[in-house]
Amino acid sequence: MRWRYIFRVVGVLTFFFGLTMTIPIIVSLVYRDASLGPLIKSMLTTLAFGIILYFVNRESRAEFISQREGMAIVSLGWTSVGLFGALPFLFGGVFATFTDAFFESVSGFTTTGASVLTHIESVSESLLFWRSFIQWLGGMGIIVLSLAILPFLGVGGMQLYKAEVPTPVPDKLRPRIRETAMLLWKVYALISLLEVVLLMIGGMSLFDALCHTFTTMPTGGFSTKNASIAHFDSVYLDIVIIVFMVLAGINFSLHYQLLRGRPLVFWKDSECRFFLGSLLILTAVVTLDVYQGLYATIGEALRYGAFQVVSILTTTGYVTADYEKWPALSQLLLLVAMFLGASAGSTGGGMKCLRVMLFFKYCLRELFYLVHPRGVAHVKIQGKVVSEDVIRSVMGFLGLYVGFFVLCTLLLSSLGVDFMTSIAATAATIGNIGPGLGMVGPVDNYANLPVLAKWLLSWCMLLGRLEIYTLIIFFAPAFWRK
Repeated sequence: MRWRYIFRVVGVLTFFFGLTMTIPIIVSLVYRDASLGPLIKSMLTTLAFGIILYFVNRESRAEFISQREGMAIVSLGWTSVGLFGALPFLFGGVFATFTDAFFESVSGFTTTGASVLTHIESVSESLLFWRSFIQWLGGMGIIVLSLAILPFLGVGGMQLYKAEVPTPVPDKLRPRIRETAMLLWKVYALISLLEVVLLMIGGMSLFDALCHTFTTMPTGGFSTKNASIAHFDSVYLDIVIIVFMVLAGINFSLHYQLLRGRPLVFWKDSECRFFLGSLLILTAVVTLDVYQGLYATIGEALRYGAFQVVSILTTTGYVTADYEKWPALSQLLLLVAMFLGASAGSTGGGMKCLRVMLFFKYCLRELFYLVHPRGVAHVKIQGKVVSEDVIRSVMGFLGLYVGFFVLCTLLLSSLGVDFMTSIAATAATIGNIGPGLGMVGPVDNYANLPVLAKWLLSWCMLLGRLEIYTLIIFFAPAFWRK
């Protein structure tokens, strides 16, 4: 492990992250709010740290990055931006403690949307913009991470995308990864621009349209309003946001292929069909369930049912209704959707539809072997045989996902958090969703949780967003051996 080189790269990342604070500084100048000083102080602190870290390790160079070094850079890099992203909230007086500022920052960069901010509309425009902007940055980071980096680190079955994305040779991250990143940035920015325009047509101000686009496309869920999207009470805006949440929950390599002139690419992709089919089935069941006694018309039930299902399944976390008042079946289905998540290669979290598909296919193969012990069966995706290495990594990921969910739920309960809140808060943070049930329900937030609970859930957010393996590998003795 070339730690000096790793810290050098993290220093560069931190420096460029500091430069992004220029944008909220411009917003502060436009609105003439009181956050200009805290933002400048935060930017200078971040830039200084990045420069120092780079120059202290500037003599360390490398032709390629190994698998272990790639994991170290990703984990330390995301932790670094989470720490420095908290500075504007802390210096700006939004939060009295670093714990809350760090929680909000990590929730933003991991696009979780779990908030400890109780009076959103009292915060200055520039800091609200920063709060949304870090989700947009995190969302793009997730796409690059999952489509351009994780496949070559062997993380949880993401290797399936080696053949679909213009990326470097396995196990080495070379400059050609920049080509992948630029393509994905262009697609991401183009779809974001389209959403801004459509939201403004629906009556949102430019500021609100930008902020909500910055939190829709990364499936983040932060809003500039205390009541989230329910504040606007607009069928048109609900529909627009539903459409873009769905787009954000689909593998971004498919968007690129669609723009390249392949109109049936969504239908031909088996994971996309599984994702969209799950959305339709869950929406239909929840709509019928909530229609009975809660809403006057089936159209109204569909409006609120579809929005909540899409928001939870894509792990966005916007709300337009208090689903804790819904029947038990609907709440249970939303809890299941928290685990399922969106597509691999999207900005969504959760287990990912691809892994769930592989799990089901693996189970069916095992049932086949019980009936035909000497038979030969393969697990296939898109008509191609999935290697045993990929299946093993997927099974390991799902096992770790469930294991950490149980462990963190128990730890939360030990801190005095009630049973339902412990389950829902863990599921919502490790799945990068945001709102849960109980104390962290759709009309509540995470502000009243104990301090240790906030640090635990911050770790859960990073754990889920970095695909578990990337972060937990630091605790494996083999990682430190030569």
